[in-house]
Amino acid sequence: MGDYMPELLTIAHVSLTVSDLDRSIPWYERVFDAELVLDDGSGPFRRAVLVVAGRALVGLQEFPDPADNLPFNERRVGLDHLALACSSRRVVEAWKARLDELGIAHSGVIDTDQPVPYSVLVFRDPDNIQLELFHMPS
Repeated sequence: MGDYMPELLTIAHVSLTVSDLDRSIPWYERVFDAELVLDDGSGPFRRAVLVVAGRALVGLQEFPDPADNLPFNERRVGLDHLALACSSRRVVEAWKARLDELGIAHSGVIDTDQPVPYSVLVFRDPDNIQLELFHMPS
């Protein structure tokens, strides 16, 4: 069994801790045209699950006793950013236009060839979590 590698299909979902679900849910719905499929506060914290792009699950959770009230910072241990794949550079450009329409600050489309070619558009959610729209040609 030492050389056997079980199959992984893809990342099933990601869950982000936010400071205010009542602010974050409508932001994610508006930006990604996401569908809220769960909003549950019956446990020790409130959680929501949204379907993004018709199939990606993004969870948002808010704790009643947060560790601190500092905005997200990717230099802390944990999440650095969430990148969502786009099918082409043209789609990344379309996302730039959408973010402009919504008045959301962003990096503009960045193209690089190091270490591999890709295009990326970087922006942040209301808690400063870095989000990327990413295309890597095959």
